[in-house]
Amino acid sequence: MNKIAFYCLLICLPLKGLAQEAGYLDSKRFEMASLSEEANIDGVMDEAIWQQATLITDLHQMNPFEYAEPSQRTEIRIYYTEDAVFVGARLYDEQPEEIIAQVLKQNASLSSDDWFVVQFDTYLDRRSGYRFGANANGVRWDAIFKNPTDVESNWQGVWQGESSRDESGWVTEMRIPFQTLSFDPENTQWGINFLRNIKRNNERIAWSSRNRQDNPGQAGIATGMTGMQQGVGLDVVAGLTLRRERLFGSGPTAGVDENFEPSLDLFYKVTPSLNAALTINTDFSAAEVDNRQVNLTRFSLFFPEKRDFFLRDSDIFEFGQIGTYGFSSGNGSGNSTLQGASQQNARPFFSRRLGLSGSGAPVDIQVGGKLSGRVGNFNVGSLLISQDDDLLNGVEASEIFVGRVVRNVLSESQVGVILTDGDPQSNLDSTLIGTDFRYRNSQMANGKIIEANAWVQKTDTEGKQGDDLAYSFSLSSPNNTGWRGTTVYNRVEQNFDPAVGFISRTGIQDFAVDGGYIYRLDSGSYLRNFYVGAEGYRAELLSTGQLSSEELGIRIALFNQKNDKLFTKIVRKREVLLNDFTIFSASDGSRSVVIPAGEYEFYEWLFFPNSATQREFSSTMNLQIGEYYNGDRVQLGFNSTWRPTRQYEFGLNYSENSIKLPAGDFKVRLISMKANVAFNSKWSWSNFLQYDNVSENMGFNSRLNWIPESGQQAFLVFNYGAQDTDKDNHFTSTNTDLSLKFTYTFRY
Repeated sequence: MNKIAFYCLLICLPLKGLAQEAGYLDSKRFEMASLSEEANIDGVMDEAIWQQATLITDLHQMNPFEYAEPSQRTEIRIYYTEDAVFVGARLYDEQPEEIIAQVLKQNASLSSDDWFVVQFDTYLDRRSGYRFGANANGVRWDAIFKNPTDVESNWQGVWQGESSRDESGWVTEMRIPFQTLSFDPENTQWGINFLRNIKRNNERIAWSSRNRQDNPGQAGIATGMTGMQQGVGLDVVAGLTLRRERLFGSGPTAGVDENFEPSLDLFYKVTPSLNAALTINTDFSAAEVDNRQVNLTRFSLFFPEKRDFFLRDSDIFEFGQIGTYGFSSGNGSGNSTLQGASQQNARPFFSRRLGLSGSGAPVDIQVGGKLSGRVGNFNVGSLLISQDDDLLNGVEASEIFVGRVVRNVLSESQVGVILTDGDPQSNLDSTLIGTDFRYRNSQMANGKIIEANAWVQKTDTEGKQGDDLAYSFSLSSPNNTGWRGTTVYNRVEQNFDPAVGFISRTGIQDFAVDGGYIYRLDSGSYLRNFYVGAEGYRAELLSTGQLSSEELGIRIALFNQKNDKLFTKIVRKREVLLNDFTIFSASDGSRSVVIPAGEYEFYEWLFFPNSATQREFSSTMNLQIGEYYNGDRVQLGFNSTWRPTRQYEFGLNYSENSIKLPAGDFKVRLISMKANVAFNSKWSWSNFLQYDNVSENMGFNSRLNWIPESGQQAFLVFNYGAQDTDKDNHFTSTNTDLSLKFTYTFRY
């Protein structure tokens, strides 16, 4: 523990020297009207009460030219009663027939559409907040900020919103109850922003922005927030699930299982800023299925969380910015050599370890509780889960605890600690403790941004002694124009074992760096902007200092005015295998392909053309050609989406790796298809089919979803699995699962 204290000291010492002036002193601001009458949320905005609301019209372009005059006029009216905030927007359009509104399925992503969003930073801490948006079809979309710059779009709050279209453009109305939000009632100022997207022009409009960013750090301020009420502050979410599951075959698990299960979630606001939650007999039958992956690496795969219970207040438990570094951002920058599982390595808390076995099979959660929110300058979160026996894997019932405390320091920075106890997938005792610090300054000269992160963790696992530390340091300047760059160092010792977290590699230290320049052209050019940069990654074994992996690349990214994209990259890779690596095994056991231990160096060329998502037919493609260990590889993939009308969406995703090695040739194929129907904004039917030729498994998921209003929904879900064990193109059924689930939110 001496090392832990040492690294905590390293984190805390610089705080005094990193002090910043409060950037929000010069922010745009207005006083929000306080009224007693509630508007009818029907998307028409014809009630007289709207004329008494605060009027906002001074929006500007954020993209393509920040602070330029928008191409279309926007009028926003906003006020609040003691129970809710009301937002109405008249979004004028000189070509109303060109408004893009392809999405009709409720809670779906609106990235392909015109949309309007209101953003609240209810604590005015420049680090957290909510987003509520809608398109011209009245489809609602919401999210919370899981850190100052990234949102968790799977979060769903209870609120009302409707839209309508006319000859002048479109209108949207929103009612956002205070019970859906957490806030400090003593604070009369909230961070706020208004955003509009005009998709056909690839134009983003904002009320307040800086460096083409619209996160809470760049928001304006609404004043006069007093007298907000949350009622009793109790949400009772009652659920009922009818399920029939059948496992085919002759083994001991084969047969039919039918059950009738009620479930109950209680959410209570202990204070307006502190939430308590209790879940009983939690059911995840309505959660979306994972996208199938085939592993051609030596390391673990990472699957994101999709279950509602764990997504609620998930921002509180985020640690060290793990998982946010490495993905290419929308401007084409970022380090693509550090992606997926690599950038998630050493995550201390990963909720998919709960309620699932090591093989991914569901394990019953008997009861779970959360206490999360804000107390003064502290963000606090605690989670306690009681998990049932996993008889198939011999894991006894257990209790899992996760605790998280974060203190806001300086203007935009945070320092925190995390503690986990228990192991949901074994019978071993396991504990983790960690601390992290994030420094952020978005108020530098010329709109530039600087960020620094540091974290350290230690595990105590039964049967493992010593070498159980992990720590990281990073520095970045994530600018959207001009020069940008990031560098990060990670060290994960051999016995570091986060039992409630995620680990892909241990016994390594790795270093990643990227840097480049984003250049923006004038409006008369076919291209809007382009990025040129270099990136690298190197991992070494701690035991010997020997190289494990290395990748160096040069990348160019081009974007046109419609947001069609082109990425191309040349990369050199080095891999050192200490042991033979079985890269391919046939599902019937007939053959395998092994790469011998040794050091390998090879080059690849990558080419990624992507069309803009607002098109009726859009697609993304990737082509990767070059050497591969001691052989060759051609990787081809495409993902296409066709939306003939707003009711229908069809998609096809195909990827193929054709690999030739001295030990043998093989091909890996992944195929998925989707066919979705939205009858209206309340009824939708989604169908998803997946297949891969390695496991020879085929899975089909069909979901009929009814959402009469926010907080109420019903699912009819059918899952079917089949396998071609002898590879003769004749599939044998393995399982079926039919679930009918209802949930209803009673709000008091």
